[in-house]
Amino acid sequence: MFQPLSLFVGLRYVRARTQKFFVSFITWVSLVGVCVGVAALIVILSVMNGFEGELRGRLLALTAHARVIVAPPRAGALPATAPRDSRSDWDAIARTARALPEVVGAAPFVEIQALAMHSPEMLPVLLRGIDPAQEPAVTEAAQSVIEGRLADLVPGTDRVIVGSVIARLLALGVGDRMTLLVPGVGSDGAPQPRLREFTIAGLFEVGLQDHDGVLVFGDLEDVRALTADDPRAAGLRLKFRDAMQAPAGAAQLQPRLPPGFEVRDWTRDHANYFRAIRIEKTMMALILLLIVAVAAFNIVAMLVMVVTDKRTDIAILRTLGASPRRVMGVFLTQGLVIGWFGVALGVALGVSLALNVGEIVPVLERVFGFRVMNPDVYYITRIPSELQWSNVAWIGGAALLLTGLATVYPALRASRVAPAEALRYE
Repeated sequence: MFQPLSLFVGLRYVRARTQKFFVSFITWVSLVGVCVGVAALIVILSVMNGFEGELRGRLLALTAHARVIVAPPRAGALPATAPRDSRSDWDAIARTARALPEVVGAAPFVEIQALAMHSPEMLPVLLRGIDPAQEPAVTEAAQSVIEGRLADLVPGTDRVIVGSVIARLLALGVGDRMTLLVPGVGSDGAPQPRLREFTIAGLFEVGLQDHDGVLVFGDLEDVRALTADDPRAAGLRLKFRDAMQAPAGAAQLQPRLPPGFEVRDWTRDHANYFRAIRIEKTMMALILLLIVAVAAFNIVAMLVMVVTDKRTDIAILRTLGASPRRVMGVFLTQGLVIGWFGVALGVALGVSLALNVGEIVPVLERVFGFRVMNPDVYYITRIPSELQWSNVAWIGGAALLLTGLATVYPALRASRVAPAEALRYE
């Protein structure tokens, strides 16, 4: 006889063709429910990972991995004297940053808030002064997005490159002139705005509102002239070998900086985006786990009905010397085989779908004649997917745990069946 007894009998119950249609139906519903829940969870989280990666790539397209800036005053602290806007100071900081093996690029920048005006429209923008020769060394997309236009940013020419959304809202085209108003305060404390007219040298489009609808690039010297020597407008942009290691690299650089300077990596600058994505992923995971939980409840109902149907078999096993623990093992085996087989099918199906979402969705769009991501509405027109095996591992583990717990109560109930009571009317 196949040993151990609990495993042998449990597998026989799984393979046996029951005459009770409803029990068989609930068994298949439980198995399919676990499979669908696990597969859906893997696919949805993979797609959300893909969108997170797409967002990260677009955010880093024109954003450095980290910035060295003048540290803002802390809340409640006495105002501190800001460091001087000395180029020698920034050159020294750049040399310190480049000395780290993780840093592959460093470039100065100047950044100020401004109001763009092109009659009759006005729009708040972020005017960023860059060094065209050094910019490709610190931004991911400088080569593909603005490389061909960097040569137009010549000191003293007052030329700028604007985002496509800004150009559309202000009705601007290449060669048009745009007035920028930079707020300022005079020596007497009264508002003293500064105006300058710039020529549109080119447009860029990254596919993100925070870039296309906000950023205006100008030459470093032209923008510096509008800052009124404010040291807090200047900074240094850094690029690391790996964007995901930017927080660690920033922490390593911070102690080497002079007092009054601070390193901010991209995860701090865009923390709200990724915090929102993490919350969405967590809530989506909990909601989809409910599908697995419902399937687990079906396993409980199915096993309870099987225990009721097999009371005579249980009593015979007990009279032949089987212990309550062995009887419990029989139904644990039956429930675990059904539940874990559903989990295995769900993992296989979910991984297959997650790896091929990019090919499956276009086929479905052609067959049913619709667009999931309408290009007239969304910047992203495809469904990205990024399968992370850590997600697969915890999804599979959680599903195995839920289905395993679902078998405990019916198995305990089976182990407590009294042989004499079960055989009394047989």
